[in-house]
Amino acid sequence: MRREMSRRDAAKLIGAGAGALLLQINASRSFAAVESSTMLTRNIPSSGEPLPVIGLGTWQTFDVGPSDAERKPLGQVLAELVRLGGKVVDSSPMYGRSEQVIGELATQLQLQPKLFLATKVWTRGREAGIESMERSFARFQTKRIDLMQVHNLVDVSTHLRTMREWKAQGRFKYIGITHYNESAFADLEKVLRSEKVDFVQINYSLAEPEAEQRILPLAAERGVAVVVNRPFGGGDLFSRLRSKPLPEWTTEFECHSWAQFLLKWIVAHSAVTCAIPATNKPQHLIDNAGAGVGRLPDAKMRQRMAEYVRTV
Repeated sequence: MRREMSRRDAAKLIGAGAGALLLQINASRSFAAVESSTMLTRNIPSSGEPLPVIGLGTWQTFDVGPSDAERKPLGQVLAELVRLGGKVVDSSPMYGRSEQVIGELATQLQLQPKLFLATKVWTRGREAGIESMERSFARFQTKRIDLMQVHNLVDVSTHLRTMREWKAQGRFKYIGITHYNESAFADLEKVLRSEKVDFVQINYSLAEPEAEQRILPLAAERGVAVVVNRPFGGGDLFSRLRSKPLPEWTTEFECHSWAQFLLKWIVAHSAVTCAIPATNKPQHLIDNAGAGVGRLPDAKMRQRMAEYVRTV
């Protein structure tokens, strides 16, 4: 009787734990893939410099106080990004304390030389723009910022003039423009056609694919690198997908999670240089980084992925 009960109990335990075990196996495979592979890169058109295709956004996630409990996971996120072959860290003065937190952690962990620091100017008027950008240098604790961008096109012509001067002086390596909303694409297109910039940052995802109609082709035509923000569509996609199992056919492009599914679809577009999902969790950073290794979906597979998400 004891032996029979033991078998029944074992069967129950196996059944109850199968789902959790499967998740652990998939996570282990995902992490192992990241550990054993090199992150893919795309060349910046204006220079030819290779840039890893998965970076880090910091909106909301890096706006924290000075406590160890708040800072330690963020230091781990930055360290994991570098360890796994990433380097782009994007911020903005409008992200609260994010620039300062990035600067302090990167300095403490001696990561400054290994990061590609990007931020923005978000104000009106030349002098106000200069003051804002000088503050970014101080908060990042650096003498050169890799990429300065005009945030949401605010007073774009004024700031681009200053940014070009500072780029010529070596203070910026690259300059660019940004927006997070499809409603601004017409204005972005005008600036891309009339101004010479190195980067454009836009929203692009399976939830917001509109950029592929005009902005991505134009960026490719003009030789402009593309950074993608809101790669998860503001998180709405996850709420729709998280309860669903990954389709079996995702193994064809070495995909181990929904985050990788969404990111691989983005970076598989030839015009995209880098996607910057935001996180404050090291395990999420590791998972995201997995989207930058291994095979990417081809055009036919990307269409299949989009069709699948539309049915969910």
